[in-house]
Amino acid sequence: MSAFRDAALKSKAWPFEEARKLVARYKGKAPQKGYVLFETGYGPSGLPHIGTFGEVARTTMVRRAFEAISDIPTRLICFSDDVDGMRKVPENVPDPDALRAYLQMPLTSVPDPFGTHESFGHHNNARLRRFLDTFGFEYEFISATDFYNSGRFDEVLLRAAERYDALMEVMLKSLREERQQTYSIFLPIHPETGRVLYVPMKHVDGVKGEITFDDEDGREWTLPVTGGNVKLQWKPDFGARWAALDVDFEMFGKDHSTNAPIYDRICEILGGKKPEHYVYELFLDENGEKISKSKGNGLTIDEWLTYAATESLSYYMFLKPRTAKRLSWDVIPKAVDEYHQQLRAYPDQSPEQQAANPVWHIHGGEVPASGMVVSFSLLLNLASVARAEEKETLWGFIRQYAPEADPATHPDLDQAAGFAVRYYADFVAPTLAYRAPTETERAALEALAEALREIAATGAVPEAYASAYDALSEEVFMSVVRDTGKAHGFENLREWFKVLYEVLLGASQGPRWGTFIALYGVARTVRLIEQGLAGELAR
Repeated sequence: MSAFRDAALKSKAWPFEEARKLVARYKGKAPQKGYVLFETGYGPSGLPHIGTFGEVARTTMVRRAFEAISDIPTRLICFSDDVDGMRKVPENVPDPDALRAYLQMPLTSVPDPFGTHESFGHHNNARLRRFLDTFGFEYEFISATDFYNSGRFDEVLLRAAERYDALMEVMLKSLREERQQTYSIFLPIHPETGRVLYVPMKHVDGVKGEITFDDEDGREWTLPVTGGNVKLQWKPDFGARWAALDVDFEMFGKDHSTNAPIYDRICEILGGKKPEHYVYELFLDENGEKISKSKGNGLTIDEWLTYAATESLSYYMFLKPRTAKRLSWDVIPKAVDEYHQQLRAYPDQSPEQQAANPVWHIHGGEVPASGMVVSFSLLLNLASVARAEEKETLWGFIRQYAPEADPATHPDLDQAAGFAVRYYADFVAPTLAYRAPTETERAALEALAEALREIAATGAVPEAYASAYDALSEEVFMSVVRDTGKAHGFENLREWFKVLYEVLLGASQGPRWGTFIALYGVARTVRLIEQGLAGELAR
């Protein structure tokens, strides 16, 4: 057994903990179907959001962890419940009023408001698949429309008709009394209107596999449960899908947790084995509200990728899945920088540490090297002071700081520089709020400018630091900044650094000053201080 597999078998990283449950499920042997099946579900009632991606990304992490500790083959299915009736019109689509006539129609029967696909369901499915393909996920896509219409679901649907009373007993216990009077696990698709009907059953024939009901106009119909004539209510559908596909693992949000025992029991009544679960906390927008596909609140997939690389989003999804996550613009820079910190740490870590490192789970063990010799946060600060409108401006500073760096050899850094310029223009520039220094702060800033002028004039380490440093470095600049603050009464250096941020950068927080000066340049930093002292920045 390899050292890494041995470490993975003991790792407390949540994907490995879940993977070990799957190994125990079959006692280390392959199931009868020959593989372990992972599934994620998607309701295409609105455009895919980051929560949708998170579910697939996290499931993939568990899948990779399982493959690291087991030789049993795996499959991942992304299942779209596109037969679901459109219960309300999404707010974030073109001409929403035009869709109102299609309420309660299956999503694959609703016209595409974007005019690019066969239906609204097909459009949203395509958006999901395009995004999953962008991230390189290995998955198989199943449309519920195809699943119901092709006959793949027929065996379980017939079993549901046969065991209707047992299934209804489970469901009725979870419903309010008034809902019990009209509830049925089966939702007929009206033969004439094509709408999904929420009507009670007059009779369910378990032998023939037929249902009898009255439509909304009081006309009686008898339909087979097969051939796409019905769909299951969403809770029974969950468990029935597990039974039909023999699913071994599915994760879902906390809002499903109270229904999990229902899904499990439905699966078992229909002859299946309930899968292993993992419940994650919900995603919240910047106001702390749950992200909704129909509302379109919170960051979208495309919005995150406008300002950061895909791996940073995967990193964000790995962290503490059972803690509610706020998805707003300000989480992006931190995610980018932390991801690259983990990349840099990975090569020197022990197998135990690597098994716990998020980058192993993001890359499935094929962990690349980081080319980010400058952090994303520092690139944002550079973009701010340089008023950069294109990434080439930032490269002028990067090359002075790290002569070995080049867009061709450091593509992740080059990409990040472009993202930083874009992020600065959209989110940083509108919020900058420079202020003038107080008299005490002014004296400290003048002293710092003078100390840096001497360094710029001589190009050498100041005499006060010569015994500790052989050449100019970030640490020399940091020592100068730190000692200047202390000499002017800033016992709490955080307050001194905050002064520098607010006066020189127009923000309440920022970079490590030694690194900033090394990157921005000593002479330019002196000029920046002079502008701050003259009030030019505040104006």
